[in-house]
Amino acid sequence: MSSRPAPAPVVDPEAILARARLTFDIEAEAVSGLKNRVGPSFVEAVRKILEVRGRVVVMGMGKSGHVGRKIAATLASTGTPAMFVHPAEASHGDLGMIKAVDLVLAISNSGEVDELTVILPVVKRQGVPLIAMTGRTESTLARHADIVIDAGVSKEACPLNLAPTASTTAQMAMGDALAVALLDARGFGSEDFARSHPGGALGRKLLTHVSDVMRSGDDVPRVAPDASISELMRAMSNKGFGAAAVVEPDGRASGIFTDGDLRRLIEAGADLRSPKAVDVMHRNPRTIRVDALAVEAAELMEQCGITRLFVIDGEGVVVGAINTNDLMRAKVI
Repeated sequence: MSSRPAPAPVVDPEAILARARLTFDIEAEAVSGLKNRVGPSFVEAVRKILEVRGRVVVMGMGKSGHVGRKIAATLASTGTPAMFVHPAEASHGDLGMIKAVDLVLAISNSGEVDELTVILPVVKRQGVPLIAMTGRTESTLARHADIVIDAGVSKEACPLNLAPTASTTAQMAMGDALAVALLDARGFGSEDFARSHPGGALGRKLLTHVSDVMRSGDDVPRVAPDASISELMRAMSNKGFGAAAVVEPDGRASGIFTDGDLRRLIEAGADLRSPKAVDVMHRNPRTIRVDALAVEAAELMEQCGITRLFVIDGEGVVVGAINTNDLMRAKVI
């Protein structure tokens, strides 16, 4: 006898939207409620973490474990060395990863998770400071902790009040608050953040210098002041830069000539046989120092409405060239 498939649930758009909006309200209320509960224990937790010579070891089971991994990653990327250790694995050898110079941040809404509570006495015997982030300040986890951070919520967004929803949102927000407070206390700045995120957009902007992306050596189009127009054209064409620097014998740039300048001369019917580079160049060209950030080159180009710059050293000698295509390839713009 074949069984018939169960009928598809009836979709009520209004009910779905109402549940979504109620979820937002409940979780927003959970996060907002944390403001009234952070106090001396939160300050003490920040102070204790700042004193740690090792790492913050974050632990948690289930959904709290997923939150814990995110908190550890956020701490590590904002100046606080941290890692996540799974409590179940800790009972089978990973406790050896925790040293006396470390600090444990244990996360559990109930504070009674067996895999976590069973290892707490061992952590305490090692003399490792323990911070608990829990929704129950009288739980087993809280009793073992040196510092308790209250991340409790009045109810979950789950209509059964069972699935961790508002509680995990509150844990996430409390973890972010810890990370940001620590970041601020350490004086952790944008350059520090960039060093932790070299592959990100901010990292590229704050760590990439003009010297990293510029053309140099024979790739820099340059001519002497007495060069002919044909020599200027060959320099621009061979180097594919769309411009050439007019360089004095000491290596300093006295002018620039671009493909746009050439086009305008042709449109004006100018005689291109007799002029020298010094006669047609634009004097005092825009330049940028070789040790400047690449993003500064991009900003200067945008401000001046140009697409290329010649690069100079501390003595004003032309050592390179850079254009918007070079900056785009480096993902600076």
